[in-house]
Amino acid sequence: MPTYTPPLRDMQFVLHEVFQVADEFKALPAHAETDADTINAVLEEAGKFAAEVTFPLNISGDAEGCVLDKATHAVTTPKGFKEAYAKYVEGGWAALSCDVAYGGQGLPFVLNQCLYEMLNSANQAWTMYPGLSHGAYEALHAHGTDEQKKLYLPKLTSGEWTGTMCLTEPHCGTDLGLLRTKAEPQADGTYKITGSKIFISAGEHDMTENIVHLVLARLPDAPKGSKGISLFVVPKFKVNADGSLGERNPIYCAGLEHKMGIHGNATAQIVIEGAVGTMVGEPNKGLAAMFVMMNAARLGVGNQSLGLTEVAFQNALAYAKDRIQMRSLSGVKAKDKEADPIIVHPDVRKMLLTAKAYAEGGRALQVFCTLLLDKAHHHPDEKVRKESDELVALLTPIVKAFITDNGHIATNACMQVFGGHGFIKEWGMEQFVRDNRINMIYEGTNTVQSLDLLGRKILSNNGATLKKFGKLIGQLVEEEGVNEKMAEFINPIAMLGDQMTKFTTEIGFKGMQNPDEVGAAAVDYLRVAGHLVFGYLFARMAQVSLRAIAAGNTDPFYTAKLQTARFYFAKLFPEVQTLMKTARGGSKVLMDTDAALA
Repeated sequence: MPTYTPPLRDMQFVLHEVFQVADEFKALPAHAETDADTINAVLEEAGKFAAEVTFPLNISGDAEGCVLDKATHAVTTPKGFKEAYAKYVEGGWAALSCDVAYGGQGLPFVLNQCLYEMLNSANQAWTMYPGLSHGAYEALHAHGTDEQKKLYLPKLTSGEWTGTMCLTEPHCGTDLGLLRTKAEPQADGTYKITGSKIFISAGEHDMTENIVHLVLARLPDAPKGSKGISLFVVPKFKVNADGSLGERNPIYCAGLEHKMGIHGNATAQIVIEGAVGTMVGEPNKGLAAMFVMMNAARLGVGNQSLGLTEVAFQNALAYAKDRIQMRSLSGVKAKDKEADPIIVHPDVRKMLLTAKAYAEGGRALQVFCTLLLDKAHHHPDEKVRKESDELVALLTPIVKAFITDNGHIATNACMQVFGGHGFIKEWGMEQFVRDNRINMIYEGTNTVQSLDLLGRKILSNNGATLKKFGKLIGQLVEEEGVNEKMAEFINPIAMLGDQMTKFTTEIGFKGMQNPDEVGAAAVDYLRVAGHLVFGYLFARMAQVSLRAIAAGNTDPFYTAKLQTARFYFAKLFPEVQTLMKTARGGSKVLMDTDAALA
């Protein structure tokens, strides 16, 4: 059976020593009173909840799955899920970073993200129920009418109700311009929604008395394509003006998907038969409102893979220290045993360190992004808000795609450490692999994220936002460029930073002549950008660690951090050279292949 220990020491290192979040919060009036002690106390209790309440339900929830009663359309979640959710609500976790105006605790979003990392390590399928609710809350908070906010936000904040995002339809996935769900205006200002949706995570369940569906649909006179999409809030039970529940709305679960992983989450086929809804935002501008939820979800999906990477690493490390196989190539290490523990073998260490590096790099990136979000929402200086928002927009596709791709690499590597035992259910490793696999697909596949990064976020403004990130690297290089102890961390990112300008310009120029060149290079490009970001963050973590050691701190944590950073730069970061070469390989070898793909 797997185990899980919340990585509180590393979280505290990233929060307090690398990003000094308590000092950053002092500049944000909404969070000025949030100090390090408060942050640590919240994280400690969050870790206990994840490890003691939701983690024990992970394997059983995977085995049981969800059950649909086709006669009533009711879905029963695995044993213990409902009770765990009640404890989650009782503990106030749903309200952690929500607006105090709606009953929230008003704590920084960066804290919420750390909570969710631990919940995802413990049980991704369970965590998706409250996770989607937070996205629905964000969309309504940003674009809802005063009446919608009054009706829905207090219940979403408390966790008494959960939320979903209903986008995908049987004939269209990412291409939302093809959707057919209809919205008919009614005399009272409401709309009757008719259509069908698929792959709706947490679309139906028994954990709360109401579910708030955010549904994309078309008005009768809507323009074709994505410019004709509106957003509607369609509750499972209609909500009366006083907040009480009314009659059942005809929005039903018609089936549950049989999936590779996340069996404990109800991935629903939703049928909508004239359900009553109200519009969120403006007509035909539903995607703008939904993107608030989608971008929150993209950061959340990256966090799911971060959580799985961490828990897979912890279990693989423990197994590698215990399992004996063969002798070390450099001589016997465990003289009192018949063989040496497999952790003595170089490639086992490579697999373990790959997972460790991708977990620690991902954690630093998540904290970096959510701190930027807190500044974008709450900093008194408009310039700081704008620049923080721009950087988050640039980094969001990297969080979603790079961290989930790395999660795929890491969970598979950790399963490999177990050998044949990793393929067996009772160890839990194969579930981490299966659960992670969806993260690379939904909320826009990783190819879509790559096109978003290269096309929308970089080439569309001639690399202006990328240059702003480059300035952060330049500041670090200027600060540490003459420090010999930092050279192994600074030189690689300085070199790649210089190469990125030429690399980006070259792809952009080729793309102007043939757009397929951007499509052919985008996935490799995102991975190069991901390593640039991780490299910057590992250099900052190495900087802090070296300074702590120089100041006489003997905590082995800092030595471990430096060793992980050295591994990352020696064994993982060099991938960028191959990626730049394959990105430059162009589109012809992909598109001029009709015979090969006949």
